[in-house]
Amino acid sequence: MLKRDVREKLIAIVGEENVEDNNASLLAYSYDSTARYQALPDAMVAPRNKHEVAAVVKVCNEHRIPIVPRGSGTNLCAGTTPSEGGIVLIFKHMRKILEIDDENLTITVQSGVYTKDILEAAQQVGLFYPPDPGSMHISQIGGNISENSGGLRGLKYGVTRDYVLGLEIVLPNGEIIQTGGKLAKDVAGYDLTRLYVGAEGTLGIITEAILKLIPQPETKQTMLALYHDLEAAAESVSAIIANRIIPATLEFLDQATVQVVEDYAKIGLPTEAKAVLLIEQDGAAEVVARDMEKIAALCRGNRAFDVQIAETNEEAEQLTAARRTALSALSRLKPTTILEDATVPRSKIAKMVKAIGEIADKYQLTICTFGHAGDGNLHPTCLTDARNEQEIELVEKAFAEIFEKAVELGGTITGEHGVGMMKLPYLHLKAGEHGLEAMRRIKKALDPNAIMNPGKMFAPHTKQSTGVEK
Repeated sequence: MLKRDVREKLIAIVGEENVEDNNASLLAYSYDSTARYQALPDAMVAPRNKHEVAAVVKVCNEHRIPIVPRGSGTNLCAGTTPSEGGIVLIFKHMRKILEIDDENLTITVQSGVYTKDILEAAQQVGLFYPPDPGSMHISQIGGNISENSGGLRGLKYGVTRDYVLGLEIVLPNGEIIQTGGKLAKDVAGYDLTRLYVGAEGTLGIITEAILKLIPQPETKQTMLALYHDLEAAAESVSAIIANRIIPATLEFLDQATVQVVEDYAKIGLPTEAKAVLLIEQDGAAEVVARDMEKIAALCRGNRAFDVQIAETNEEAEQLTAARRTALSALSRLKPTTILEDATVPRSKIAKMVKAIGEIADKYQLTICTFGHAGDGNLHPTCLTDARNEQEIELVEKAFAEIFEKAVELGGTITGEHGVGMMKLPYLHLKAGEHGLEAMRRIKKALDPNAIMNPGKMFAPHTKQSTGVEK
């Protein structure tokens, strides 16, 4: 628990109603969507503005109290689990859309704004915010930026990083800085904006963001391509990209995932197919029609036994919504669902899909695979039970091999979920020891007291005297 003088300082900053240190209430902040790692914080603090964030950080830095910035807790890498106690900082009072600038095509928001609200605000003025993580209905933009979230539209439009033009950041010493701005070009010094995108709250706290918007696409069409052979579906993905067609969405689901999603959503998905591609294209009507015709021909040429195009917008939205429910649907089957995101170059999708299947067979595990196949981002998902220690050991061995295979194929250990605690043991596979050391030096320079989200990305730091009573 917090020492009395520290608690009083925090209450003086944010008000007593915005400091919670009752253990029963703190349970909600002890885990994220991984649900595999759980640790109670010493308190939850909800600042009302950036100045209160800065003041709270100064207190925590003075007393060496860990801070875990937390959005909605939807991340999938145990990135917001307070593994070393301290305070969880939430942004329920900082949910304002501050400005939509249709001359510069930007939107400025506080860090607690929901992703869906940003998309809808842009649409109201004929603009478009493309990043769409699976949890976009409840995820907050500060969390999206901290994890560099992706989504179904990542193939054509990129990820969160590609839409962050500027940030307001509270540094670990409590100072406030602004990076970037409403600029198409800016090479004045180090690119601090990019440094903080994907930093997982380990280098500071994002309080505001300037995001890029683009014109709203004119129209879109959605297609399902069905396969008797899983590798044929993966080869179709490579063929579509090789033919210089970039769909807005190009998603892959294996049969096990399709069956579970259909049982959950009940919209008539083809459960007899060994694999399904969900393909969406948007843009000018004539371009969309031409691209979908070519894509259908390529899928049939790569052994698709059926190609179906959604006839109405409602049907198309149902298909996309069903894909977004994949994790929720799978999590109904076993007590523990471990969702990962090994990512490879798009040309290696078929090899990676095959390797995942072989590794699952080797360890006799149930691993369902779905994901953003168009950008090489696959989500092998293991259905298991954390209480079965022997099986969990096999799961860990299996995923270690999956990550090693992804890196061997020129890929990475995570395409959009982040490192957090889940991927901490594997970061060296991608970054190398020298790369890890460079990251540690950046962390040490900006956060010398190691208060910002400790225990994430790197091995936990040495314990110090803190303002927390144990």
